[in-house]
Amino acid sequence: MAVFNRDSDDEVSRGARAVVVRAETHGMERRDSDARLEEAKGLALAIGIDVRAAQAFRVRDRKPATLFGSGQVDQIATLARAEQAELVIVDNALSPVQQSNLEKATEAKVIDRTGLILEIFGERAATNEGRLQVELAHLDYQAGRLVRSWTHLERQRGGFGFLGGPGETQIEADRRMIRDRMAKIRRELDQVTRTRSLHRARRQRAPWPVIALVGYTNAGKSTLFNRMTGAHVMAEDLLFATLDPTMRQIALPGLDKAILSDTVGFVSDLPTQLIAAFRATLEEVLSADLIIHVRDIAHPDSDAQRDDVIDVLSELGLAGEGALEGGEDAVEPPPIIEAWNKLDLLDDDAAALVREMAARRDDVVILSALTGEGVDDLQRKISSRLTAGAQVHQLHVSLSDGAALAWLHEHGEVIGSHAAEGDMVVDVRLSESALARFRKRADD
Repeated sequence: MAVFNRDSDDEVSRGARAVVVRAETHGMERRDSDARLEEAKGLALAIGIDVRAAQAFRVRDRKPATLFGSGQVDQIATLARAEQAELVIVDNALSPVQQSNLEKATEAKVIDRTGLILEIFGERAATNEGRLQVELAHLDYQAGRLVRSWTHLERQRGGFGFLGGPGETQIEADRRMIRDRMAKIRRELDQVTRTRSLHRARRQRAPWPVIALVGYTNAGKSTLFNRMTGAHVMAEDLLFATLDPTMRQIALPGLDKAILSDTVGFVSDLPTQLIAAFRATLEEVLSADLIIHVRDIAHPDSDAQRDDVIDVLSELGLAGEGALEGGEDAVEPPPIIEAWNKLDLLDDDAAALVREMAARRDDVVILSALTGEGVDDLQRKISSRLTAGAQVHQLHVSLSDGAALAWLHEHGEVIGSHAAEGDMVVDVRLSESALARFRKRADD
């Protein structure tokens, strides 16, 4: 028996009239208020919700019962009635009690930022793995929201659609069913993770460097991915246009082959359920040789968006000081290049300022993925970073191992070679990472 079924909710949710509200605490916000509201509206529009109004409320203390003050709750209810809203979207995290109380006060459905993002992921996940990850995140979110709301034990909150699930007669039975389903999904995801690990191991034996694109949602990662690979990944001016990871082979200056990976976009206050559930997807970033952080340099909150991405990367052990966890097996995080995208959206003065700022850093490339300007510069920067520290090594290769000789020619600069005692002695210029791959290949 399925825990949830959102088929019956899709038609109602798309086009639903909604108002967006946000509680802001003075001194605790690092984002521009208007930009944050615009982002929340964009999240709602991403799944076809008709946003009629959006308003931020300054709160001195966040109320345990309703988040907002009593007068502000009345204002939200009045706004919802005036706009004939069926849905109130709160651009904050709500407890189950706060959600229930706001629904009673506004006489409308209420979802918080976490629920909204989960809705988008639920609609966009295309692969079996993506759907499993989203379902697991939804169930984790749902487990704490089985409360007696609307009628006594007749409705279940936190279903896979914001209008709620079909409901069960016993909350404990629901929770037990959810726990069982979560355990089953985790087992299925473990199998997917093992399969991906085998694919990754084969790539490492090949082996080619892996470059991962990360960034805030709608920063232009998929547009850049398409520009560099000639692929046709969905790339629209839409939040969370890409959810499932995509990998393609590319050629770079001085490197015959590399693997470019496009990943899900990050967002501020990304639900903890999704960070955990999508860790398997983001393992492609964990194993990358180089990370390209794509930034929308034309966005008014570009710096805050950068901080949000770094926060998530830090949770994954990919940013900040120190090595990844793992004791003696710990490794240093891969280097990060910032690609300042959407240069085409800046006027001449703003573009000149951005160029001046970028010139003072050696880890920044400015570009427009849409027009192609600066993409060649990025490719040269990537190649330079991947081959940094290359030194000449003298390696002994069996004369019968033609594949190894071909690999050295493909991934390094062969300076000279001569036969000696049944082996081929090759003088080749390799980066440290390429040398490590070659030795791993020989060991395997």
